[in-house]
Amino acid sequence: MNNFKNLRGTVDLLPDQLIKWQNVEKIIIEQLFRSSVKEIRTPILEMTELFMRGIGEGTDVVSKEMYTFLDRGERSCTLRPEGTASVARALIQHGILTRPSQKLWYMGPMFRYERPQAGRQRQFHQLGVEFIGYESVNSDIEIITLAWDILEKLGIKELNLEINTLGDHIDRSNFQKAFLKWLEVNKNSLDLDSQRRIDKNPLRILDTKNVQTKKILEDAPRLFDFLSENSIERYITIKEKLKFLKIPFIENFNLVRGLDYYTHTAFEITSGALGSQATVCGGGRYDNLISQMGGTETPAIGFAIGLERLILLCGNELEERRETDIYIVNKGVDAEILAIKLSRKLRNYDLISELDLSGSSFSKQFKKANKLKAKSIIIIGDDEVLKNQFIIRLFKNFSSENQEETISFDDDTKLDNWLNKNLGIKDLP
Repeated sequence: MNNFKNLRGTVDLLPDQLIKWQNVEKIIIEQLFRSSVKEIRTPILEMTELFMRGIGEGTDVVSKEMYTFLDRGERSCTLRPEGTASVARALIQHGILTRPSQKLWYMGPMFRYERPQAGRQRQFHQLGVEFIGYESVNSDIEIITLAWDILEKLGIKELNLEINTLGDHIDRSNFQKAFLKWLEVNKNSLDLDSQRRIDKNPLRILDTKNVQTKKILEDAPRLFDFLSENSIERYITIKEKLKFLKIPFIENFNLVRGLDYYTHTAFEITSGALGSQATVCGGGRYDNLISQMGGTETPAIGFAIGLERLILLCGNELEERRETDIYIVNKGVDAEILAIKLSRKLRNYDLISELDLSGSSFSKQFKKANKLKAKSIIIIGDDEVLKNQFIIRLFKNFSSENQEETISFDDDTKLDNWLNKNLGIKDLP
């Protein structure tokens, strides 16, 4: 007998666990809907070249973490490690960039080969929001506030916003020349991982977690000192508007994010609720990505939230399931088919109904309804079949005849009235 198990870094989400996931996703989607952000869905599988060009060959994601393979047509394919490059590809391919500015969101599985840990798996789930065609500072502010408000709406505690500016590509190029000269002199003092990044992705050294390298970097050139007046003015405006909106922030001049395509604004939202400052949301502006991938010059800004870590941070109240409104108890061959017919009708109402399919005794079915904490039950037996009717009653706190009714299968009005009166179902079909 084979004892198959899921691959390391992948997780089965079981029905009871998914209640919390679904509740979190519902709140997120409602917030995005209210903000006029529209959904886009792209394939999980893309050409490898897309991520090499979009994210950058020197990034850790591309060089170390991607799931890449040759398909049967000898094409190099990759399971998507993030969503922005795929969205950019879709916009270019379908000619959507000719339309006015767009606000888009996506949610789904991503794949990165890294050491699994709490809130981080090799197959993980990510919410992404992309504002395409927006250049104004106000779009930076709106997308930061949207991320902040989603996390607050979910009840995440101890939120901290960190911001930085990376300037435009000219600012970064000027800084990188000076930084590389400094790195040549100080290379041997850096940790091995930072030394390896010098030739591939030197800016990522600024984001190191190594304590000794952090201390050495205090004497390194600062990107901020190489910013143009326009870049500085943009950054000052963002800080002023965040203060006006009473969103607290910390400036972190070493915050560069892990992908090559960022320009100007970079930000992260962390939470201390897990015992350490854990990044919940990260994002920034990427004005050059779409043109770099073959599209027209298109400013853009976005953010991503890892759902696994988000779920860990959300409170237990989001684990609460909605109770069953009606449990249909039935016994007998003819009763069973009528019960199925009635269950189809009940799907038109805003309620949760469950049809017992066990064929067991009435007493056992009643026990199941009680275990599910059903608010009411419908009873269909041989007598009800003969009279073409069913009994509906409140299952909890049953105290008066007004809470029980015998209703014909053809009398939708009487059923509507009972559901409205006893269960508060007002959105009738």
